[in-house]
Order: sequence, then structure tokens, then C-alpha cells
Amino acid sequence: MPAQNRLGLPDSIRACLFDLDGVLTRTATVHMAAWKRTFDGFLQAHEPGSPEFSQLDYNRFVDGKPRADGVRDFLASRGITLPEGSPADPADAATVQGIAARKNELVLAELEEHGVEVYPGSVDYLRAVKAAGLATAVVTASANGEQVIGVAGFADLIDTRIDGVVAAREHLRGKPQPDTFLAGARALGVEPSEAVVFEDALSGVAAGRAGKFGFVVGVDRVGQAEGLAEQGADVVVQDLSELLDGGA
Repeated sequence: MPAQNRLGLPDSIRACLFDLDGVLTRTATVHMAAWKRTFDGFLQAHEPGSPEFSQLDYNRFVDGKPRADGVRDFLASRGITLPEGSPADPADAATVQGIAARKNELVLAELEEHGVEVYPGSVDYLRAVKAAGLATAVVTASANGEQVIGVAGFADLIDTRIDGVVAAREHLRGKPQPDTFLAGARALGVEPSEAVVFEDALSGVAAGRAGKFGFVVGVDRVGQAEGLAEQGADVVVQDLSELLDGGA
């Protein structure tokens, strides 16, 4: 049996592009909590009586996107427009960049205090991918990608990383645009048709489909399997271990 079949992938696949938060690590819950504290605090101060930030808001407007894009998209959903500000804005500034800075402060504090929890099934799958000789990349909107991968302990299994720092430097548009995944494929020396995207975010699955990748795996951690399929996932699993030995 070809190695790709044992991994639940088409024979043509030569590289695997993994989102980080929610696919390899459990930091998606950390991000959700940080966004909720950030937005609820802002709404209470500036839009009293507004509904609180919800899991559905996170899934629709924030998950998988660069921080500033998530701020803009969520506020737009509430009919709120703020000045852009600059990356130097303090975390209490009523600007897009200020809110983004506040969220990042909360995430970094949480990571420092509690570390990073990985999904064991995902790490098992990642090891199987490397054993099969496929190339690997992490593609994440997080500017803290290098730190998270290092703390999580699987840096040796990742060939290249396209994160928020790289995206800003190379002027790559965030998900649902396919730019960062396309950059990951280029860095690994493969065509998009030879690579598979692994994503838990609706925006990430949409990016994988928009980039015409060879296969898109949706990872359903929050009960949105139908939405992942609607955005273009070829298969939806609850854990990557389900793909081993072609189980999906």
C-alpha cells in the first residue's frame, strides 16, 4: 500500500501543510478565551448592552485570520468602525491595532503560565507523515508560531513555517485568501496540487480550496463539520488519527 494511502491521502500528495491552533495544538481554546475577554471588555466600555462575543462569532469572524483582520471583521459584524491606529498603539487604545495588541497580551500571558497542549493524535499523524517521506509545513496566522511550535516540542517534525511574522514581511494576505498556504507550498518546492491542507477554521478550509490544493482536510474540534464541508473540505475528521491507515 502506498504511504499516502496509509495516511488517508491521495497518491499524488508530496507535502502536508498544517494549520497550528486547533489542528496540532489546543491553543484554539486559548485564543477563543483571549478574544472573548478582549471584545467583551471593549463592548462593555464602548457599546453597553451589546451581546457578548460568542463561539459562533469566533468561528465566523476571527478563527484562522490575522489578528487585525479578525478585529475588523468582528467589529464590522456589529456595525462598528474604528481607526486603524498603528502597531505601536497601547493595548487600551480604541483602535484596530490597540484591540489586536490587547488580545496578543492575553494569549502570551496564558501560554507563559500554562504552556502548550498538543493533540496526541495529531502528533502521531505528523510523525507518520515524516516517516512516509512527505514534506511538512506549519501555516498559521499567529505571529507567535515559532514560540508555540518550540514549546509544543515538535519543531523537528516541521520543515518550514509560514506564520504571521512571515506573512507581514512578505505582504501575504490572510485566510480565507490562499496566499500563506501557497507560500508554504513554494517553500517546500511542490505544486499546490501536490499538497494537502489541514485546517480547523472555516476561513482556512476556504483558503485551501481557493488555492486549488490537491486535498483539503477539515478538522472539526467545535462541532462545525457541516460548515467545513460547505467551505470545501474533501474530508472532515474529528482527529487526524482517524486518517491513519486510510481510516477516513
